Amino acid sequence: MTDLGLKTVKIFADGADLEAILELAGRPDIAGFTTNPTLMRQSGVTDYEGFARKLLEHVTDRPISFEVFADSDDEMLRQARLIASWGSNVYVKIPVTDTRGTSTAAVVRELSASGVHVNVTALMTEPQVEVATAALARGPGGVISVFAGRVADTGRDPVPLMRAALETMAPCPELELLWASPREILNVRQADDLGVHIITLTRDVLKKLESLGKDLDAFSLETVRMFHNDAAAAGFFL
Repeated sequence: MTDLGLKTVKIFADGADLEAILELAGRPDIAGFTTNPTLMRQSGVTDYEGFARKLLEHVTDRPISFEVFADSDDEMLRQARLIASWGSNVYVKIPVTDTRGTSTAAVVRELSASGVHVNVTALMTEPQVEVATAALARGPGGVISVFAGRVADTGRDPVPLMRAALETMAPCPELELLWASPREILNVRQADDLGVHIITLTRDVLKKLESLGKDLDAFSLETVRMFHNDAAAAGFFL
């Protein structure tokens, strides 16, 4: 990869395709990895721990997040401690609430206080960021994953939310803000300009990363040539 000229934001690869992750592990511009049960299911993973341990055989020098899938505090704690035991570079993803909408702050607080690196996930509001920050404060270091892409899917600009999140988290330098579910490369630039620490990119979005900062005249010409060549290849005539 060429130098992308990013000032602060780190790129984490998001996915659950084993071969793709192992390929990306060879790229120095990929600073970490995240996954979740939905991505695992989509990729056909049936052995959760087996998949995770296989990844950790190859990804040893960068953080990687695995998520609990329990829905009670006690079971979340049990699963989280098991997942954390798999490697020193493991972050345990805890959803911001359970499926009834009840905050998991007590779980996050207990895990963080015991030395577990927690990634609080699926946040979409400023109050959620405030609660997660308080729960993670003074711990060993954690991540707050705000799903900016899903916020944008509702027609709302996520930038004010991310800016407010950074302000909330500022007294806790051990914490990192993660811009989750980006839809386009513009989001990488937005995250970097704001000072967001991490952005996750799926494989499809990673493929577009070469276009970051691309000359628009050159891009326009490439597009014209693509249309012309595809018309010729299809044998179109009038």
